[in-house]
Amino acid sequence: MPLRGSNHSPLVSDEAPYFKTLADLDEWMDKGRPRLNAILPYHPRNPVNGVVSGSKGKLLVCHDYKGGYTERPDALAYTFNFWSYCDTFIYFAHHRVSVPPSGWITAAHRQGVKILGTLIFEHAEGEVDALRLLVGRPPHGSTGMSNLPPNVSLPLSPHYAHTLASLARQRGFDGYLLNFETPLRGGIEQTRALAAWIAILEQELKREVGTYAQAIWYDSVIVTGQLKWQDRLNSLNLPFFLPSSAFFTNYAWPPHYPSLTAQYFLSIDSAHLTNPHPKVLNDIYVGIDVWGRGSHGGGGFASYKAIQHVDLEYLGLSVALFGPGWTWESEQDRPGWSWDVWWAYERTLWIGPEDADDVVTVPEPPEGQPNCPHGNFLPISTFFSKLPPPNPANLTFFTSFSPGVGRSWFVKGVKVLETQNGWTDVDKSSSLGDLLWPRPKLSWEHGEREETPPRAQSILDMKDAWIGGNLLRVSISVQGSDAEDAFFRCLWLPIQSIAVTPHKTYEMHLVYKAETQQSIELDVGLSVKELHDNIGNVEIISLESSTELTGGWTKLSIEFRLEAEVRADILSAVGLVIGFAQDDPTEPSNVSISLGALSIYLARPSPTVSIPWPILPWAHFERSSLSTSSLAGVLVWGVSSVFPIMTGLSIQSPEDPQPAWTLESTTPAFLYFNVYIQTIPLDGRLPNPDEAIFIGSTGLDGRKNRFHVDATSLPADIGSSGHVRFLVQGITDRGTVLPWERCTFVDVTLH
Repeated sequence: MPLRGSNHSPLVSDEAPYFKTLADLDEWMDKGRPRLNAILPYHPRNPVNGVVSGSKGKLLVCHDYKGGYTERPDALAYTFNFWSYCDTFIYFAHHRVSVPPSGWITAAHRQGVKILGTLIFEHAEGEVDALRLLVGRPPHGSTGMSNLPPNVSLPLSPHYAHTLASLARQRGFDGYLLNFETPLRGGIEQTRALAAWIAILEQELKREVGTYAQAIWYDSVIVTGQLKWQDRLNSLNLPFFLPSSAFFTNYAWPPHYPSLTAQYFLSIDSAHLTNPHPKVLNDIYVGIDVWGRGSHGGGGFASYKAIQHVDLEYLGLSVALFGPGWTWESEQDRPGWSWDVWWAYERTLWIGPEDADDVVTVPEPPEGQPNCPHGNFLPISTFFSKLPPPNPANLTFFTSFSPGVGRSWFVKGVKVLETQNGWTDVDKSSSLGDLLWPRPKLSWEHGEREETPPRAQSILDMKDAWIGGNLLRVSISVQGSDAEDAFFRCLWLPIQSIAVTPHKTYEMHLVYKAETQQSIELDVGLSVKELHDNIGNVEIISLESSTELTGGWTKLSIEFRLEAEVRADILSAVGLVIGFAQDDPTEPSNVSISLGALSIYLARPSPTVSIPWPILPWAHFERSSLSTSSLAGVLVWGVSSVFPIMTGLSIQSPEDPQPAWTLESTTPAFLYFNVYIQTIPLDGRLPNPDEAIFIGSTGLDGRKNRFHVDATSLPADIGSSGHVRFLVQGITDRGTVLPWERCTFVDVTLH
């Protein structure tokens, strides 16, 4: 994914992403499904500058876009791109068990965000399954206890706690939102058993998934078994919060309820709040519905009013934002609607309008709600800390600045696919450059000039790319200057915040291209700066000053190391130092810089360390019995490593203390694979791989080294000779496209 063609077979999609009943879940698990092996594991964000991420109120985003599972490989759709403000993401849908699609899981984990599925019980049929959840799977045949002791509660089974935890491990996500929106007719005996079951689920999740796993309770039923939303934490829902990881309140709270919730929490005996694991105020997420259903202010562009009452700084509570897909669904039927219109709308909600001086119209509060004095519109990002992705020492950082959608597909600057309606693949989404988009912050390098720095704008351009579906273009408007030294000026353009561990050496590469007027001469360099003065000093070593690539692209490469006395990770910025010389600096001019890809990872510890090269040694094609096309089926391939040939041994004697070689113990890691097809000529000539036709990329089904070949993705005239070749091209986690000689193919004879 993306895929050539349209109306693809369901076989190319994710496998069984949801279950309508617990019985369906049992049937699925009985088949012994293998663990998804292409999903990126969760990597937490480390404390930066000695401050734990989320030490104040945090943000939880609860999805629910059109009921979920709407992503298609042949159309533009809603995606989420504000991970840096988010601590936890919930993939919500109205099925009994909703599992986040594999692409969403990888996208969240790439940014250090936990992602949860949903366990929900609604309506009359939900009551039956809510009881089954506690007593366990019904037995086969005639069996049971011979004589149940009197005056005891209903039996409590760990079966579904274990099953759900196993499912989370198998599918690679991090826990569940527990949403019981149906009465529990068993009263306090059933609710007490439910609280005990939550504790079992927590234990199972932490054992199967990891200590970071979560089971979050949504404010719904109370201890009597009634479905009675409380809109805050109190004694009627406290027993469900204590065994869970966190609490998600309902949305219809009056302005004083967040304060009441904080007061009530602080009144609870600390012994209760530390069993089974410590609870703090920011484990309470105050619900806000972007659709405005009962939320203070009415939601939408007035959502900031509710957030202000949560008061993250003073009270320390967190926010659960439900239904942010409102930006698409509420506007999609209006004339002139398009993805670009939505993108501007979405950006306004989260980070403000393109022009910061534009006035955003805020709707009047719903009838019956108090008209509190809240002031002008504030975007959601105003209230939350912007956090860097996981340290590149722990997880390779790579971005092609993709929002997870596109209209074309590029490989090393060459367009290999152009679609009619676009494509969506959340697996491909990456950081948009959190210091560059949407508003670049130019400054003079070293701050030595008194004049105002030039203005800059950044946009995502889907008409061109180095790799993937778009690039990030920065347009700089340079004002004329009559200063004596204005013939050469130097700017600092931050691109991305990162967490850097002192005393470790990192390697960084950036692919870019620049356009200028003939009167300007540019000198562009890659650099790193720590974002807090007097913490440490950055040492930069140039690896290759620049490497010319095809299509006007250039690659910059450096190594850097931050020396500091502190042990904690240090928040730093990677960016460009842009020097420009003008024959006549009094004349205004324009500079455009397009960013194609950025990668950061630990450098090899020594030049003598042997680093393996990833290769794809073989491929195999299995025809599908469900299609009339002899080219429809499943393509699989292997991944291996090779080492450069050694010229000789360096050891001098049997007593030499130095090893004969030192190896970097890494296995090949890939972002995705591109798949191509071409006809094998009748004359026996070897086909040129550069002439192959792109048919799709992996990433849709969460499986490594596998691609469903769909008949709708194939060219109409392919295979005229009776023989075709499938080619598989790997893209590493550092954004490197493997050369064809290290890729694989398989030849197929048509029936």
